[in-house]
Amino acid sequence: FMRYLHYRNFYDPYEWQWQDSRSRWDLLDVTRMTRALRPDGIKWPFNAKGTPSNKLTDLTEINELDHADAHDALNDVKATISLARLLRQKQPKLFDYLLRLRDKKQLAMFVKENLIFLYSSGKYSAEFEKTTLVANFSQHPKRQGLLVYDLRYDPAPFLKMTTEELVEVWKWQDDPEALRLPIKTLQFNRCPAVAPLSVYDEASQKRLQLSIEKSTDNQKKLLKVKGFKERVLKALEILDQQQQTRMFSDERGVDAQLYDGFFSDVDRQTERSIRAAQPAQLEEFTDKLKDERLKALLPLYKARNFVKELTRSEQLAWEEHCHNLLTMGGDQSHLSNYFAQLEELKKAPGLSDKHKYLLTELELYGQSLI
Repeated sequence: FMRYLHYRNFYDPYEWQWQDSRSRWDLLDVTRMTRALRPDGIKWPFNAKGTPSNKLTDLTEINELDHADAHDALNDVKATISLARLLRQKQPKLFDYLLRLRDKKQLAMFVKENLIFLYSSGKYSAEFEKTTLVANFSQHPKRQGLLVYDLRYDPAPFLKMTTEELVEVWKWQDDPEALRLPIKTLQFNRCPAVAPLSVYDEASQKRLQLSIEKSTDNQKKLLKVKGFKERVLKALEILDQQQQTRMFSDERGVDAQLYDGFFSDVDRQTERSIRAAQPAQLEEFTDKLKDERLKALLPLYKARNFVKELTRSEQLAWEEHCHNLLTMGGDQSHLSNYFAQLEELKKAPGLSDKHKYLLTELELYGQSLI
Protein backbone atom coordinates (compact mmCIF):
# COMPACT_ATOMS: atom_id res chain seq x y z
CA PHE A 1 0.00 0.00 0.00
CA MET A 2 2.83 2.40 0.71
CA ARG A 3 6.61 2.37 0.84
CA TYR A 4 7.18 4.73 3.73
CA LEU A 5 5.71 7.61 5.62
CA HIS A 6 7.59 10.86 5.77
CA TYR A 7 7.02 13.70 8.26
CA ARG A 8 8.19 17.26 7.79
CA ASN A 9 7.58 20.63 9.42
CA PHE A 10 7.54 23.26 6.69
CA TYR A 11 5.26 26.26 5.95
CA ASP A 12 2.26 25.06 7.93
CA PRO A 13 2.80 24.09 11.58
CA TYR A 14 2.51 20.48 10.45
CA GLU A 15 2.62 18.90 7.03
CA TRP A 16 2.37 15.15 6.96
CA GLN A 17 3.18 13.24 3.82
CA TRP A 18 2.81 9.69 2.72
CA GLN A 19 5.18 8.95 -0.09
CA ASP A 20 5.18 6.00 -2.42
CA SER A 21 6.90 5.28 -5.70
CA ARG A 22 4.58 7.60 -7.65
CA SER A 23 4.13 10.78 -5.63
CA ARG A 24 3.90 12.27 -2.19
CA TRP A 25 0.53 12.58 -0.49
CA ASP A 26 -0.13 15.44 1.89
CA LEU A 27 -2.30 14.20 4.76
CA LEU A 28 -2.81 17.74 6.06
CA ASP A 29 -4.96 18.73 3.08
CA VAL A 30 -6.81 15.41 3.34
CA THR A 31 -7.54 16.29 6.98
CA ARG A 32 -8.75 19.75 5.95
CA MET A 33 -11.10 18.35 3.32
CA THR A 34 -12.45 15.70 5.69
CA ARG A 35 -13.20 18.39 8.26
CA ALA A 36 -14.91 20.57 5.66
CA LEU A 37 -16.97 17.93 3.85
CA ARG A 38 -17.31 14.81 6.02
CA PRO A 39 -16.55 15.68 9.67
CA ASP A 40 -18.82 13.06 11.26
CA GLY A 41 -17.23 10.54 13.59
CA ILE A 42 -14.13 12.63 14.32
CA LYS A 43 -13.59 15.23 17.04
CA TRP A 44 -12.28 18.53 15.63
CA PRO A 45 -10.23 20.91 17.81
CA PHE A 46 -10.14 24.71 17.93
CA ASN A 47 -7.31 26.95 19.09
CA ALA A 48 -7.44 29.57 21.85
CA LYS A 49 -8.86 32.14 19.41
CA GLY A 50 -11.71 29.86 18.44
CA THR A 51 -10.24 29.17 15.01
CA PRO A 52 -10.32 25.60 13.62
CA SER A 53 -7.03 23.86 14.30
CA ASN A 54 -5.64 20.94 12.30
CA LYS A 55 -2.40 20.59 14.25
CA LEU A 56 -1.29 17.03 14.75
CA THR A 57 -0.94 17.51 18.52
CA ASP A 58 -4.47 18.96 18.83
CA LEU A 59 -6.05 16.26 16.69
CA THR A 60 -4.38 13.39 18.51
CA GLU A 61 -5.22 14.82 21.93
CA ILE A 62 -8.92 15.45 21.30
CA ASN A 63 -9.36 12.07 19.59
CA GLU A 64 -7.36 10.27 22.31
CA LEU A 65 -4.72 8.97 19.92
CA ASP A 66 -1.34 8.04 21.35
CA HIS A 67 1.13 10.89 20.80
CA ALA A 68 3.70 10.75 23.57
CA ASP A 69 6.72 13.01 23.08
CA ALA A 70 5.12 15.29 20.48
CA HIS A 71 7.64 16.77 18.01
CA ASP A 72 9.88 13.73 18.34
CA ALA A 73 10.16 12.61 14.71
CA LEU A 74 9.42 8.91 15.23
CA ASN A 75 6.50 9.55 17.59
CA ASP A 76 5.09 12.14 15.19
CA VAL A 77 5.21 9.55 12.41
CA LYS A 78 3.37 7.00 14.58
CA ALA A 79 0.78 9.62 15.53
CA THR A 80 0.30 10.50 11.86
CA ILE A 81 -0.36 6.85 11.03
CA SER A 82 -2.93 6.72 13.84
CA LEU A 83 -4.63 9.84 12.49
CA ALA A 84 -4.67 8.40 8.96
CA ARG A 85 -6.28 5.22 10.27
CA LEU A 86 -8.92 7.28 12.07
CA LEU A 87 -9.74 9.29 8.93
CA ARG A 88 -10.00 6.16 6.84
CA GLN A 89 -12.09 4.32 9.43
CA LYS A 90 -14.61 7.14 9.85
CA GLN A 91 -14.75 8.43 6.26
CA PRO A 92 -13.45 5.60 4.05
CA LYS A 93 -15.01 6.78 0.75
CA LEU A 94 -13.45 10.25 0.88
CA PHE A 95 -10.12 8.93 2.17
CA ASP A 96 -9.76 6.30 -0.56
CA TYR A 97 -10.93 8.73 -3.23
CA LEU A 98 -8.24 11.27 -2.30
CA LEU A 99 -5.66 8.51 -2.08
CA ARG A 100 -6.38 7.55 -5.70
CA LEU A 101 -6.09 11.17 -6.81
CA ARG A 102 -2.47 11.34 -5.68
CA ASP A 103 -1.73 9.88 -9.12
CA LYS A 104 -1.03 12.80 -11.48
CA LYS A 105 -2.77 11.13 -14.42
CA GLN A 106 -5.92 10.61 -12.38
CA LEU A 107 -5.72 14.22 -11.22
CA ALA A 108 -5.29 15.56 -14.75
CA MET A 109 -8.34 13.59 -15.85
CA PHE A 110 -10.32 14.94 -12.89
CA VAL A 111 -9.66 18.63 -13.64
CA LYS A 112 -10.39 18.04 -17.33
CA GLU A 113 -13.81 16.64 -16.46
CA ASN A 114 -14.69 19.18 -13.74
CA LEU A 115 -14.82 22.88 -14.61
CA ILE A 116 -15.97 23.61 -11.04
CA PHE A 117 -14.74 21.57 -8.09
CA LEU A 118 -13.89 21.65 -4.38
CA TYR A 119 -10.34 22.45 -3.32
CA SER A 120 -8.85 22.30 0.21
CA SER A 121 -5.59 24.13 0.78
CA GLY A 122 -3.68 26.19 3.33
CA LYS A 123 -4.05 29.06 0.85
CA TYR A 124 -7.67 29.54 1.92
CA SER A 125 -9.23 30.97 5.07
CA ALA A 126 -9.66 28.90 8.22
CA GLU A 127 -13.03 30.63 8.62
CA PHE A 128 -14.32 28.41 5.82
CA GLU A 129 -12.37 25.27 6.76
CA LYS A 130 -9.57 26.00 4.26
CA THR A 131 -11.92 24.82 1.51
CA THR A 132 -13.76 26.49 -1.36
CA LEU A 133 -15.30 25.94 -4.77
CA VAL A 134 -12.96 26.88 -7.60
CA ALA A 135 -13.21 27.27 -11.35
CA ASN A 136 -10.67 25.72 -13.69
CA PHE A 137 -9.46 29.08 -15.01
CA SER A 138 -6.41 28.19 -17.14
CA GLN A 139 -3.51 25.84 -17.57
CA HIS A 140 -0.50 27.24 -15.74
CA PRO A 141 1.92 28.56 -18.38
CA LYS A 142 5.06 27.27 -16.62
CA ARG A 143 4.08 24.59 -14.14
CA GLN A 144 2.31 21.26 -14.37
CA GLY A 145 -1.00 22.39 -13.03
CA LEU A 146 -3.76 24.98 -13.18
CA LEU A 147 -4.72 28.47 -12.22
CA VAL A 148 -7.99 28.24 -10.27
CA TYR A 149 -10.41 31.04 -9.39
CA ASP A 150 -12.03 31.08 -5.94
CA LEU A 151 -15.75 31.23 -6.74
CA ARG A 152 -16.57 32.60 -3.32
CA TYR A 153 -15.75 36.01 -4.80
CA ASP A 154 -17.59 37.92 -7.52
CA PRO A 155 -15.12 38.47 -10.41
CA ALA A 156 -16.87 41.67 -11.58
CA PRO A 157 -14.36 44.10 -9.94
CA PHE A 158 -11.48 42.45 -11.85
CA LEU A 159 -12.93 41.83 -15.30
CA LYS A 160 -12.25 45.32 -16.73
CA MET A 161 -8.87 45.84 -15.06
CA THR A 162 -5.71 46.39 -17.09
CA THR A 163 -2.77 44.02 -16.81
CA GLU A 164 -0.95 46.48 -14.54
CA GLU A 165 -3.97 46.79 -12.25
CA LEU A 166 -4.27 43.00 -12.06
CA VAL A 167 -0.62 42.78 -11.02
CA GLU A 168 -1.26 45.14 -8.10
CA VAL A 169 -4.38 43.37 -6.81
CA TRP A 170 -2.72 39.95 -7.15
CA LYS A 171 0.15 40.83 -4.82
CA TRP A 172 0.08 39.84 -1.17
CA GLN A 173 -1.18 42.65 1.05
CA ASP A 174 -1.11 43.26 4.82
CA ASP A 175 -4.68 44.56 4.87
CA PRO A 176 -7.05 41.55 4.98
CA GLU A 177 -9.87 43.77 3.68
CA ALA A 178 -7.94 44.93 0.60
CA LEU A 179 -9.19 43.85 -2.82
CA ARG A 180 -7.15 40.85 -3.98
CA LEU A 181 -7.45 38.73 -7.11
CA PRO A 182 -8.57 35.30 -5.82
CA ILE A 183 -6.61 33.16 -8.27
CA LYS A 184 -4.30 30.45 -6.92
CA THR A 185 -2.00 27.84 -8.42
CA LEU A 186 -2.97 24.17 -8.16
CA GLN A 187 0.08 21.99 -8.85
CA PHE A 188 -0.37 18.38 -9.90
CA ASN A 189 2.90 17.24 -8.30
CA ARG A 190 1.75 18.37 -4.84
CA CYS A 191 -1.21 16.01 -4.63
CA PRO A 192 -3.89 18.66 -4.03
CA ALA A 193 -7.06 17.67 -2.18
CA VAL A 194 -9.88 18.12 -4.71
CA ALA A 195 -13.37 16.68 -4.99
CA PRO A 196 -16.31 16.92 -7.43
CA LEU A 197 -19.53 18.86 -6.86
CA SER A 198 -21.36 15.57 -6.30
CA VAL A 199 -19.95 15.35 -2.74
CA TYR A 200 -20.94 18.93 -1.89
CA ASP A 201 -24.11 18.24 0.09
CA GLU A 202 -26.34 20.73 1.89
CA ALA A 203 -24.53 20.31 5.21
CA SER A 204 -21.19 21.10 3.54
CA GLN A 205 -22.64 24.16 1.83
CA LYS A 206 -23.88 25.41 5.18
CA ARG A 207 -20.46 24.88 6.82
CA LEU A 208 -18.58 26.62 4.01
CA GLN A 209 -21.26 29.32 3.57
CA LEU A 210 -21.03 28.98 -0.20
CA SER A 211 -23.83 27.83 -2.49
CA ILE A 212 -23.45 26.02 -5.80
CA GLU A 213 -25.76 28.58 -7.42
CA LYS A 214 -23.61 31.55 -6.41
CA SER A 215 -20.46 29.76 -7.55
CA THR A 216 -21.97 28.85 -10.92
CA ASP A 217 -23.03 32.47 -11.49
CA ASN A 218 -19.51 33.70 -10.75
CA GLN A 219 -18.02 31.08 -13.07
CA LYS A 220 -20.28 32.26 -15.90
CA LYS A 221 -19.13 35.86 -15.35
CA LEU A 222 -15.52 34.75 -15.81
CA LEU A 223 -16.33 33.40 -19.26
CA LYS A 224 -18.21 36.47 -20.51
CA VAL A 225 -15.39 39.03 -20.82
CA LYS A 226 -13.03 38.46 -23.70
CA GLY A 227 -9.36 39.05 -23.09
CA PHE A 228 -9.55 38.67 -19.30
CA LYS A 229 -7.66 35.37 -19.24
CA GLU A 230 -4.91 36.81 -21.46
CA ARG A 231 -4.49 39.83 -19.14
CA VAL A 232 -4.29 37.53 -16.12
CA LEU A 233 -1.60 35.38 -17.74
CA LYS A 234 0.38 38.50 -18.66
CA ALA A 235 0.05 39.72 -15.06
CA LEU A 236 1.35 36.36 -13.87
CA GLU A 237 4.37 36.70 -16.15
CA ILE A 238 5.14 40.15 -14.69
CA LEU A 239 4.74 38.87 -11.12
CA ASP A 240 7.07 35.95 -11.83
CA GLN A 241 9.70 38.34 -13.15
CA GLN A 242 9.36 40.53 -10.06
CA GLN A 243 9.59 37.49 -7.82
CA GLN A 244 12.75 36.30 -9.55
CA THR A 245 14.31 39.72 -9.01
CA ARG A 246 13.44 39.67 -5.31
CA MET A 247 14.56 36.09 -4.86
CA PHE A 248 18.02 36.58 -6.29
CA SER A 249 18.60 39.92 -4.60
CA ASP A 250 17.70 38.24 -1.30
CA GLU A 251 19.15 34.75 -0.92
CA ARG A 252 16.72 33.98 1.89
CA GLY A 253 14.15 33.14 -0.77
CA VAL A 254 16.14 30.54 -2.70
CA ASP A 255 15.50 27.59 -0.38
CA ALA A 256 11.79 28.34 -0.28
CA GLN A 257 11.57 28.27 -4.10
CA LEU A 258 12.86 24.73 -4.57
CA TYR A 259 9.32 23.28 -4.68
CA ASP A 260 8.18 25.69 -7.39
CA GLY A 261 9.05 23.31 -10.21
CA PHE A 262 11.22 20.41 -11.30
CA PHE A 263 14.79 20.85 -12.50
CA SER A 264 15.81 19.81 -15.99
CA ASP A 265 17.60 16.53 -16.70
CA VAL A 266 20.72 18.53 -17.57
CA ASP A 267 20.69 20.28 -14.18
CA ARG A 268 20.05 17.03 -12.34
CA GLN A 269 23.12 15.53 -14.00
CA THR A 270 25.13 18.61 -13.00
CA GLU A 271 23.84 18.27 -9.42
CA ARG A 272 25.32 14.78 -9.22
CA SER A 273 28.66 16.12 -10.40
CA ILE A 274 28.52 18.91 -7.81
CA ARG A 275 27.95 16.45 -4.97
CA ALA A 276 31.00 14.47 -6.08
CA ALA A 277 33.22 17.56 -6.53
CA GLN A 278 35.83 18.97 -4.17
CA PRO A 279 35.07 22.34 -2.51
CA ALA A 280 37.61 24.18 -4.65
CA GLN A 281 35.89 22.95 -7.82
CA LEU A 282 32.36 24.16 -6.99
CA GLU A 283 32.70 27.60 -8.56
CA GLU A 284 33.31 25.97 -11.94
CA PHE A 285 29.70 24.69 -12.02
CA THR A 286 28.00 28.10 -11.90
CA ASP A 287 27.90 28.53 -15.67
CA LYS A 288 26.91 24.90 -16.22
CA LEU A 289 23.68 25.26 -14.22
CA LYS A 290 20.64 26.39 -16.23
CA ASP A 291 18.14 27.06 -13.44
CA GLU A 292 18.73 30.38 -11.68
CA ARG A 293 17.62 28.88 -8.37
CA LEU A 294 20.50 26.41 -8.46
CA LYS A 295 22.99 29.15 -9.33
CA ALA A 296 21.90 31.11 -6.28
CA LEU A 297 21.93 27.98 -4.13
CA LEU A 298 25.45 26.89 -5.07
CA PRO A 299 27.35 29.28 -2.73
CA LEU A 300 24.96 28.36 0.10
CA TYR A 301 25.68 24.67 -0.56
CA LYS A 302 29.40 25.30 -0.22
CA ALA A 303 28.99 27.31 2.99
CA ARG A 304 26.74 24.74 4.62
CA ASN A 305 28.91 21.75 3.78
CA PHE A 306 32.47 23.11 3.59
CA VAL A 307 32.57 26.11 5.92
CA LYS A 308 36.33 25.70 6.53
CA GLU A 309 36.98 25.93 2.78
CA LEU A 310 35.37 29.36 2.34
CA THR A 311 37.48 32.26 1.13
CA ARG A 312 37.41 35.44 3.19
CA SER A 313 34.86 37.08 0.90
CA GLU A 314 32.71 33.94 0.87
CA GLN A 315 32.85 33.77 4.65
CA LEU A 316 31.70 37.40 4.98
CA ALA A 317 28.87 36.79 2.52
CA TRP A 318 27.78 33.69 4.46
CA GLU A 319 27.84 35.55 7.77
CA GLU A 320 25.74 38.34 6.27
CA HIS A 321 23.29 35.76 4.90
CA CYS A 322 22.91 34.11 8.33
CA HIS A 323 22.54 37.50 10.02
CA ASN A 324 19.78 38.47 7.57
CA LEU A 325 17.94 35.21 8.17
CA LEU A 326 17.88 35.92 11.90
CA THR A 327 17.20 39.65 11.94
CA MET A 328 15.24 40.58 8.80
CA GLY A 329 11.65 41.47 9.64
CA GLY A 330 12.21 43.71 12.65
CA ASP A 331 9.84 42.81 15.47
CA GLN A 332 8.73 39.72 13.55
CA SER A 333 12.23 38.37 12.87
CA HIS A 334 13.35 34.93 14.04
CA LEU A 335 15.67 36.47 16.62
CA SER A 336 12.99 38.82 18.00
CA ASN A 337 10.59 35.91 18.36
CA TYR A 338 13.32 33.92 20.08
CA PHE A 339 13.86 36.59 22.73
CA ALA A 340 10.12 37.09 23.14
CA GLN A 341 9.66 33.39 23.87
CA LEU A 342 12.44 33.51 26.44
CA GLU A 343 10.73 36.43 28.19
CA GLU A 344 7.49 34.45 28.32
CA LEU A 345 9.29 31.45 29.78
CA LYS A 346 10.84 33.63 32.50
CA LYS A 347 7.35 34.51 33.73
CA ALA A 348 6.39 30.89 34.28
CA PRO A 349 5.67 30.11 37.97
CA GLY A 350 7.82 27.72 39.93
CA LEU A 351 11.05 28.03 37.94
CA SER A 352 13.94 26.20 39.56
CA ASP A 353 17.45 27.60 39.74
CA LYS A 354 18.43 25.19 36.97
CA HIS A 355 15.65 26.53 34.73
CA LYS A 356 16.67 30.14 35.41
CA TYR A 357 20.29 29.28 34.63
CA LEU A 358 19.34 27.65 31.32
CA LEU A 359 17.18 30.62 30.30
CA THR A 360 20.06 32.99 31.05
CA GLU A 361 22.41 30.84 28.96
CA LEU A 362 19.94 30.80 26.07
CA GLU A 363 19.61 34.58 26.25
CA LEU A 364 23.38 35.00 26.18
CA TYR A 365 23.56 32.67 23.21
CA GLY A 366 21.03 34.78 21.32
CA GLN A 367 22.94 37.94 22.14
CA SER A 368 26.15 36.35 20.88
CA LEU A 369 24.49 35.79 17.49
CA ILE A 370 23.80 39.51 17.22
